[in-house]
Amino acid sequence: MTSTSASAPKRVRERVNWPVTILLMIGTLTVLFPLYMAVVIAFKDPSEMTNDIAGILSLPSNWSLDNFVQAIQVTDFFNSFLNSLVITVVAVVVSILVHSLAAYAIGRNMDKKRLFKASYYFIIAGMYVPFAILMMPLVKQTAVMHLDNMVGVMILYVVFYMPMNMMLYTGYLRNIPVALEEAARVDGASTWTTYWRVIFPLLKPMHATVAVITGLAVWNDVMTPLVIMGGTGVNTLPLAQMNFQTAFSTNYNLAFASYLLAMLPMIIFYIVAQKQIIGGVTNGAVK
Repeated sequence: MTSTSASAPKRVRERVNWPVTILLMIGTLTVLFPLYMAVVIAFKDPSEMTNDIAGILSLPSNWSLDNFVQAIQVTDFFNSFLNSLVITVVAVVVSILVHSLAAYAIGRNMDKKRLFKASYYFIIAGMYVPFAILMMPLVKQTAVMHLDNMVGVMILYVVFYMPMNMMLYTGYLRNIPVALEEAARVDGASTWTTYWRVIFPLLKPMHATVAVITGLAVWNDVMTPLVIMGGTGVNTLPLAQMNFQTAFSTNYNLAFASYLLAMLPMIIFYIVAQKQIIGGVTNGAVK
């Protein structure tokens, strides 16, 4: 007869990796503290702002939405929001369709033919070209081609983020067995049908990852709309924020309320798609 202590399962003590834990805590603090300040200042009345630390970090005595209402009026928020939304949605959707298809065509053949491998590295090399070098030629070319508008900005975004998305899609495709495509061909499916019916749905986690990465970059970008659409009177949210900061640089309550309004759509989008993002990153890391 075995003793109770012998029959009881042994508990394995897990060691806490304190250096990593401390770094994670510091990293979390660097994110949460500025967000806390933005929320607190945005809801405060300007009269509550003082020059000392306590006055800045203390909670508002009266949580008010007046700063948000005024920020919406001053920045023409809804028109700027609509412009940013249209540009972001179109750029993300076209990027997913075009970049995933290009990655499939190149990724499945780059190990067989040198032309596809050379094409892959040529596209990836675009990640190392700084925007400052491309800025002036793009301004001239878009003006000549009458693309110095929202359509031109959307096209440029699809081109700009192709290298990164191509690398992500190509890496993820290596986890999808080629046997699935061979089985589809045996059933009489063409290459086009195989891609849209078999491969494209399996890329769903990576679609979400690409959508968030590209969406965040497009939504927060200032330089491309500034140099391409500057002077046209069409503003995106980042452009409206920049103009707002110039005119109301000392009104921190109004400024932070405006910043929160611009951040809110992307925060909601990230929360909705986070499961797919984690799945895409996890599956893309395992080969």
